[in-house]
Amino acid sequence: MNDDYPPATPQRTWLDKISHLLTGDPQDLDDLVEILREARTRSLLDSDALSMIEGVLQVSQMRVRDIMIPRVQMVVLPKEATLESILPLVAESGHSRYPVIDGDKSKVIGVLLAKDLLVRMIENKALLVQDIMRSVSIVPESKRLNVLLKESRTNGNHMAVVVDEYGQAAGLVTIEDVLEQIVGDIEDEHDDHDDENYVFQRSESEYMLKALMPMDDFDDYFNTQLATDEYDTIGGFLVSQLEHMPQKGERLDVDDLNFEVIKADNRRVYLIKLKRMK
Repeated sequence: MNDDYPPATPQRTWLDKISHLLTGDPQDLDDLVEILREARTRSLLDSDALSMIEGVLQVSQMRVRDIMIPRVQMVVLPKEATLESILPLVAESGHSRYPVIDGDKSKVIGVLLAKDLLVRMIENKALLVQDIMRSVSIVPESKRLNVLLKESRTNGNHMAVVVDEYGQAAGLVTIEDVLEQIVGDIEDEHDDHDDENYVFQRSESEYMLKALMPMDDFDDYFNTQLATDEYDTIGGFLVSQLEHMPQKGERLDVDDLNFEVIKADNRRVYLIKLKRMK
């Protein structure tokens, strides 16, 4: 044996992988995530940092349609309403921005800021919503979230109306929604924990679910009988059925239900798409 040459190792070291990532052929996303997770096991990253990095990577692959608030759940203001008349709705909902509609929710023509309402109310309560509304940012359902985030940093728009292929409003998305895909849920003083919106219906047969939705609530909503003592949430149900922590894109068919993991990291599932097949 020649002592001048160390024995070859069949498996690349972590440093080799990093070197190959930087100087070798382009790597796929799975390779990158594997390296980052190995860095965590070596205490070069903590779990929270890894979770956020994975969130950033997922955001670059997700589109607005994946996280938007559907049109049916939008809190809107009619353009012809007086400022005085909308005050109870604004106070109850506690939002900072409201889409302004012309007739119905499919026609969003502007956005009203709560701070504008308070200032102008002092001047004249009889003013109409359309008198003080601002222009609204419009984005297609297919826009990638990382592109939306970059544009929002440039133009300062914190909310955008999402339109379908026919130009009608399909929902809305906020910068907070995008950031939550990276750092997890951002709670504020207006969040209602007793009436959590776990289900967002996107069409007659398609839904977006928060993984923390209790199984009893899931069964009640979808008229199923999936709840057992083994898990408390729909996210826990998926983990139990798949027998591992699912990754983004994994699917599970149960009866006439098709589940797809939309957002997850190495610790938990966050967002699930559900399609009824019948």
